[in-house]
Amino acid sequence: MINLKRNSKLELVEAKGIRSRSSSIYNPNQLEDFKISRGKFNDFLTCQRCFYLDRVKGFQSPGMPGWSLNETTDILLKKEFDACRAEQKPHRIFIENGLEHLVPFNHPEMDNWRNSLSKGLMSRFKETNIILSGGIDDIWQDTKTKNLIVVDYKSQASNYEVRTDYYLASPYHEGYKIQMDFYNYLLTAMGFKVGTLSYFLVVNANRGADGFHGKLDFSETLVPYPHNITWITSKVDEMIELINQKTVPESNPSCENCAYSNQRAKID
Repeated sequence: MINLKRNSKLELVEAKGIRSRSSSIYNPNQLEDFKISRGKFNDFLTCQRCFYLDRVKGFQSPGMPGWSLNETTDILLKKEFDACRAEQKPHRIFIENGLEHLVPFNHPEMDNWRNSLSKGLMSRFKETNIILSGGIDDIWQDTKTKNLIVVDYKSQASNYEVRTDYYLASPYHEGYKIQMDFYNYLLTAMGFKVGTLSYFLVVNANRGADGFHGKLDFSETLVPYPHNITWITSKVDEMIELINQKTVPESNPSCENCAYSNQRAKID
């Protein structure tokens, strides 16, 4: 996909491919605090070369259009859960799934934790200058144990029914599990007690309907996930070691971004 760069007024501007804000570029062995989001951590796990060129060299990847329909389902779901949060009562999905003991977690920082662009969950990694962050969709609470439960909304349109025993087995959903592990790691590092299960709330648009008729019909499925945070620390250590080195690392052989860049370089 070819993307044209626009400013805040939606006017076309020159695309330079380099970040303009120095605060978003890491200088190896710097002492100042540096924030790394869940998304950038995932980039590190996916292709170390792309991650390094982004965070250390300041390369800016082409932008992607927003997923407005997905964002809309997120917004509407948050409205529903916020109404239950205010009254501290179970949401209808809890009742339908035999989870009447759950309520949306009520905390004054909830809106900040949802703000992935400027705030989100945040925790300093060990005694380093690296601040890990991530914006969550929602957090529920078990009224019996008081444990917190991280929740992520997922929207899709598939002809196939969402199966809880298969949904997370797809290699395309591997990043979902990493995302959930990372959020639970952050909450734990922030001093909160989390339960053993997290949930994906998957809403699936019915593509087999007889017509559009001005609306989409969605099914709703809760997919439990026994998150695992034990691997996060060692990988963050590796990530910090990487950004403090002076040499650009090798790419992932399966990285399409690197492959495209290499082919372009041969022509230029």
